[in-house]
Amino acid sequence: MTHLLHLDASARPGLAGKDEHGSHSRNLSQRFVSQWLARRPQDGVTYRDIGQNPPSFVSHDWIASAFTPEERREPWMKDALAESDRLVDELLAADVLVIGTPLYNFGMPAALKAWVDQIVRLGRTVGIDETRHPDPYVPMLGDRPRHVVILTARGGIGFGPGGEMAHMNHLEPNLVTALNFIGITLIHQIAIEGQETGGEVLAASVANARRQVDTLVGELQAMFEASPEHLAPQRLPSAASA
Repeated sequence: MTHLLHLDASARPGLAGKDEHGSHSRNLSQRFVSQWLARRPQDGVTYRDIGQNPPSFVSHDWIASAFTPEERREPWMKDALAESDRLVDELLAADVLVIGTPLYNFGMPAALKAWVDQIVRLGRTVGIDETRHPDPYVPMLGDRPRHVVILTARGGIGFGPGGEMAHMNHLEPNLVTALNFIGITLIHQIAIEGQETGGEVLAASVANARRQVDTLVGELQAMFEASPEHLAPQRLPSAASA
């Protein structure tokens, strides 16, 4: 059984086309998950709406705890890392990470950055080998293939690779860097552009993104069905899907 971890990072709780000021990125992520489950209802989904329930920001106590060897941690340190441990456990259990996120001011929403900071953890998702030079960091999530699907909505146009505004897009590049750092290298990206333009430009972008989502679901499912040995042996209990 394949397991999905589904994150929505938009500050907008509703769906574009259904709710006033609704979210296009939520539309894409929920389409991906619903299409996946329609074809493979036996698979599990853990859902986190970090846009409405953001993870905690890294604090002094978090830093002190994370960089203290586990055997020396005091009870308060374990408490400081409890949320991070839950988020890391969810990521470790996932075969496919689905991230629905808008582009805010050239980067990721603060809620998504908080999630990234919680899951990039020394000793849990990245190790250190001081004999390696000049890069001592060892990704710990390269034990098996894990896929990440980044579903983005942008107000402007041309923020994708090769676009006129690509140099100002620090959302996907930032996410890819962080995920590669911990060992997740199978990245898929689909974006909607033109929210500020609207009209036919936005409608065409939405339609194209939906087609790409449907195609990607089929491709990934075929890949997992062809290589079931890549799936994790244990799963977290399935949460309600979006």
